[in-house]
Amino acid sequence: MESTFKDFYDTLIENLETYTGEYESFIDYGPTLFKVLCNLLNEDIDRSLKLPICGAIAYYVTPEDIIPEQIYGPYGYIDDIYLSSYVLKIVASKHGFEFIQNIAPVPDIEGIILECESKSLEILKDDEIKSILDYIGL
Repeated sequence: MESTFKDFYDTLIENLETYTGEYESFIDYGPTLFKVLCNLLNEDIDRSLKLPICGAIAYYVTPEDIIPEQIYGPYGYIDDIYLSSYVLKIVASKHGFEFIQNIAPVPDIEGIILECESKSLEILKDDEIKSILDYIGL
């Protein structure tokens, strides 16, 4: 019996492809942000960035994060998206958004990162933001 493994990126797309809720406009960017984080690990980047990038990647797959997807469905990706945008802005501060754009699977990654950060900050409470950052040690 042959089995095939799905890439987690494909699983994220599958999980979100039918979501049509209130936050659809930026939750749909979750897989893109995940892919960019993963792609960054294959690049020559400042070594101090690897740990936050790995932390943000791991946060996507952690079942019991601050807003768990198993309980909240697609809404549960808002914390993952916030953390991704937070970490990607740190990367951009050291390497520039152009560097990130070169490995991004979509155009205007800077606009996507900034939109995701802005929209998630409108939803998340201050204590949730602190808990998300504390969760991975930032």
